[in-house]
Amino acid sequence: MRVILMTGKGGVGKTSVAAATGLRCAELGYRTLVLSTDPAHSLADSFDLELGHEPVQVRSHLWGAELDALMELEDNWGAVKRYITQVLQARGLEGIQAEELAILPGMDEIFSLVRMKRHYDEQQYDVLIIDSAPTGTALRLLSLPEVSGWYMRRFYKPLQKMSVALRPLVEPFFRPIAGFSLPDKEVMDAPYEFYEQIESLEKILTDNSQTSVRLVTNPEKMVIKESLRAHAYLSLYNVATDLIVANRIIPDEVSDPFFTRWKENQQQYRQEIHQNFQPLPVKEVPLYPEELCGIPALERLKDTLYQDEDPTQVYYKETTLRVVQDGGHYSLELYLPGIPKSQVELSKSADELNIRIGNHRRNLVLPQALAALQPTGAKMESDYLKISFGDT
Repeated sequence: MRVILMTGKGGVGKTSVAAATGLRCAELGYRTLVLSTDPAHSLADSFDLELGHEPVQVRSHLWGAELDALMELEDNWGAVKRYITQVLQARGLEGIQAEELAILPGMDEIFSLVRMKRHYDEQQYDVLIIDSAPTGTALRLLSLPEVSGWYMRRFYKPLQKMSVALRPLVEPFFRPIAGFSLPDKEVMDAPYEFYEQIESLEKILTDNSQTSVRLVTNPEKMVIKESLRAHAYLSLYNVATDLIVANRIIPDEVSDPFFTRWKENQQQYRQEIHQNFQPLPVKEVPLYPEELCGIPALERLKDTLYQDEDPTQVYYKETTLRVVQDGGHYSLELYLPGIPKSQVELSKSADELNIRIGNHRRNLVLPQALAALQPTGAKMESDYLKISFGDT
């Protein structure tokens, strides 16, 4: 299955691009699902059709769906939700308050991953296009496999074994005092089952022959800066970007003096987009005179974007992580476009390398060849952070 994730700063037009890409894929005969995982859905508005949690057919070979985190939670997390509700009610909260608080922050992001994994396993579609949340939320989503793995390995698995062993002994004394039971095996197993699904999905997300991110941006200073940061952070999580879509460019035929300054600024920013994202290909989309809602409008966008092209192709194969051996010396090379070395913090613990850039952190489990070695130096070269390892 080909997986394409559309992301970008809120309001740049990524939903329209995702919908138009879905139209072109369906036109080529691919069974295509466009899935919105953005909590503020707009995919139904883009298609101008009613969409729900389960896929709805938009036209031949094309389906659309908008993730309902509450429904996904009930289907996959029901036992845990009921247990948390029981605990909160025992502490004096009313039923509806307890039910609402049982939905933990960030659950919609977790269920976005679980839903992606389910569609991948079922293999009912040839192409899965994710209309994801704005870049900040999308990056948290992509970091979940690694973050959850770190907590599961260090804390949850030992706690799970301890809970199963102690529950029969402690439960008779615990319930009369606390007013609720200790979690049973079903409740304790659910988070680890989620982790296993997310861990297996990570292999799909980091396979750049199968999964690509497409960044949608506008020719505006703040939007470009966020897109550049997003590109670097995606590389940090070993997720490849293969295409940039520069949207809402004022056409040359617009001659009203009101837009003169806008056009001059956009010309400068268009050059910056091509230069700063090089060697990634850039597709430019004009600002249309009408709102892009409904199939006819999306058809125009589809033709502008792709013409006779196949959107499932990998437009650029980006290598985000590689290990290089030179004689007896090793180096780990991480693609971090536009990030100065001064913003990178490195530390090593056992077989993990901790890489921190701003408020984004990755705990990278090192290959066996590097795990026993220590970092001896680091430098930025051609947008790659090159970390040397030795026996010191």
